[in-house]
Amino acid sequence: MSKPRPVMIAETRAKLLAAARLAFGTVGYAQSSMDDFTAGAGLTRGALYHHFGDKKGLLQAVIQELDAEMTARLHSVSSRAPTRWEGFVDECVAYIQMALEPEIQRIMFRDGPAVLGDISQWPSTNGCIAALSRSLSQLKADGAIIDVDEEATARLINGASSHAALWIANSEAPQETSQRAVEAFRVLLERLKRPDADTVKARATISTTGS
Repeated sequence: MSKPRPVMIAETRAKLLAAARLAFGTVGYAQSSMDDFTAGAGLTRGALYHHFGDKKGLLQAVIQELDAEMTARLHSVSSRAPTRWEGFVDECVAYIQMALEPEIQRIMFRDGPAVLGDISQWPSTNGCIAALSRSLSQLKADGAIIDVDEEATARLINGASSHAALWIANSEAPQETSQRAVEAFRVLLERLKRPDADTVKARATISTTGS
C-alpha cells in the first residue's frame, strides 16, 4: 500500500534536509554540491528544486531547522533557572556559547552570513527581538531590572549576542574568545539589574506569603 502524498512529500523534504545539513556541517556550503545532497538522500535534482528552489534555499531551510532546535534548547536552559532574571542571563549566555559547537558554528555563524548576508537582517531576528522584549517587560514587572526602553534594549542585546557568536565562530582561538565574550556580556547584562532587586523580590515574597 502506497503512502499518502503528503507523507511522501514530507519524507522527501526531510531526507534532503538531513543530507544537506550533514554536508553543510562537515565540508561546508562552498564545498557541497547538489549532487551530493540528492545522492545521499537517494533522490533527484528535480526533487531538490521542487522543495527548495536551489542550494541557497536549501541552506535557508537548514538554518531554520537549526534555529528552531536552538530556540527549544535555550527555552529549556531558562526554564531550569531559579529566577526569571537568572534564566534570562543563562539563556543569553547559552546562545553565545553555542557558537562553539561545530555544526552551529559552521552553518549558522560562518556560512550562513557569508551566503545569506547580515544575520541581523534574517527573518528570524525580528522574532528573537520580540521574545527579548517580552522577557524584559516581565523582568521590569518583577522589579528585577531598571526602567529601560524594552525594544531598544532587546535590539542591543540581540546585536551584542549575535556579534559575540560571530566573533567566536571566526576566531582562531574560539574557546578563549568564548570565555572573554561571555564574561564581558555578563557585565553588560548586570548593568540592567536594579541595585535593590533582591530587596524588591524579598518584599514581594513577604507580601505574597502574608496575603
